[in-house]
Amino acid sequence: YGIDLSMEKFDVNYIDQNSKKKNKRVKNRLFEMSEFLNTVPDNSVLCAENTGPYGDLLVFLCNQMGIKIALVSGYTIKHSFGMIKGKSDTIDAERIREYGERFSDKLIFKQYDTEDVFELKSLYALRSQLVKACKILQTGKHSRVNAPMQSISTKRHTEKALKELRSEIRKIEDEIEVIILNNEELKENYELVTSITGIGPVIATDLIIKTGNFKTINTARKAASYAGICPFPDQSGKMRGKGKISPFGDKKLKSLLYMGTRSAVKHNKEYRLYYQKKQLEGKPHYLIMNNVSNKMLRTIYS
Repeated sequence: YGIDLSMEKFDVNYIDQNSKKKNKRVKNRLFEMSEFLNTVPDNSVLCAENTGPYGDLLVFLCNQMGIKIALVSGYTIKHSFGMIKGKSDTIDAERIREYGERFSDKLIFKQYDTEDVFELKSLYALRSQLVKACKILQTGKHSRVNAPMQSISTKRHTEKALKELRSEIRKIEDEIEVIILNNEELKENYELVTSITGIGPVIATDLIIKTGNFKTINTARKAASYAGICPFPDQSGKMRGKGKISPFGDKKLKSLLYMGTRSAVKHNKEYRLYYQKKQLEGKPHYLIMNNVSNKMLRTIYS
């Protein structure tokens, strides 16, 4: 079954018992979705485009009913067909089905998060939003410092808002820590990761969430590729270019790893000596830091 997801409904394309193509449109609501899944034969596989939260309920219900479902990025599906013409929800659903049939060996079946992981993700996302709001207010505060006239009222409201936001961020961080420490599996990995110089609670939490507690992304190489710090070869025939980093990486994780690397180079003797050695060889700063980030990930996964 190929499924093209959207907020209000999803289009389904499948081949029936008479080998005929069939299309169906289902509302993205609990009752309609459950009714559709009850008609799906045993041992069927659902292949859907990964559209973020629009597919959460479908994945959850599939897990409850024992139906296999795989989520694939739209970019991967689009580029697997070469040059294509035309686009509609029905056509997209058919292409997703064809992708699932063609690359069935590459499908990774999705399991919905446990309650602890779901709560962890929600709190961490909220923390990120509050931190961003703090930065915006702080930037505005700094930009007004050199103005010829100052607004006492604006300053008072800004300081109050910043105080409230920072207080909420601390409370959320405490709740995140409680969730992790009360879950044995999360706690063990969290303590191992934070024992490494340069890795603090924020980086550790981000890694646990993004890697599925080091199960979904289960090797340092995959983690480096996901974060966008893994160089890929650039060769063709006699041409030998320098390895390049893919732009399709998680920029938030990449940024956090860079901050952790800065701390590690400063406080870890091994990393500091490595940095100094590469600096003497004339290597650029960001290339060295990228290499240290990779070394740090290998340490984490080992």
